[in-house]
Amino acid sequence: MNHKNVFVSWIVLVLMLASVACGGAAAPVESETGVTYDENGIPIYGCLGSAETAMVDLECQEVTVAVENAYLPFNYIDSKTGQAGGWDYEVISEICGLLHCTPVFQECSWDVMIQSVADGLYDVAGDGITINDERDEIVDFSIGYVNIQQRLLVNKGEDRFASIEEFVADPDLMLGTQVATTNYETATGYLSEDRINAFEQFPLAIQALLSNDVDAVIIDEVVGLGYVGESADKLDLVGPSISSDMLGFAFPEGSELVEPFNNAIQALVDSGFMNEVNLKFFGPSFTMTYDDIE
Repeated sequence: MNHKNVFVSWIVLVLMLASVACGGAAAPVESETGVTYDENGIPIYGCLGSAETAMVDLECQEVTVAVENAYLPFNYIDSKTGQAGGWDYEVISEICGLLHCTPVFQECSWDVMIQSVADGLYDVAGDGITINDERDEIVDFSIGYVNIQQRLLVNKGEDRFASIEEFVADPDLMLGTQVATTNYETATGYLSEDRINAFEQFPLAIQALLSNDVDAVIIDEVVGLGYVGESADKLDLVGPSISSDMLGFAFPEGSELVEPFNNAIQALVDSGFMNEVNLKFFGPSFTMTYDDIE
């Protein structure tokens, strides 16, 4: 027996098994629209724009972008296609087109996203992050790109309260929300923690509402509208706006990307692009629901 050949064959077999065990990287897939996606369904953009037309030439610098891929309408994975999409993908790729850079989107869970950016694990975070003083202590923010209202999401036909003040006045009512969000912070400004049920993700809070385990969910209006659109016969938004917040991109402190991003955001506002993309994803024509995403 040729022991050398046996040894080589054994090494090849081990490498093959290791590749299978680690879920060896699949080849990029090109969609019908010509966009290439990686094995996780995330678009591969490459370097966008050009040095000649760039507002600030970042020379094809890779910009790692943290997204949850589970937060309509900012980012999601379409369950039908297995491909990612949303406001973050369109706006940040447009920004990179103005700055001649390469956006590299990476999935990150919400509960660690802001701290991960603060630690320098990502260059920027999308995900519709509310700008506030507490977060500003550990990250730098871009200028605001959209104003968001917080509202109460309730079961259809709810008549026990019609505002956050009336909700607070009834000690028997429980409020649901998502952990580590400004919605949770707003809730604690009105209620003691024993009247707040905080979930890891908003879909769990909504399920608790539908099951009557909580009596309302405090949520960003644009996100709540997505749930109402999905279950118009079951859910509704009630009461006036509870708070008004500006959303922005988060960067590690001292990031040299903040100023170029601010310039690009302002250019997109001035050109009308931002209005168009906001209407596309926050307006009535956006019909993607949480039933449609992975």
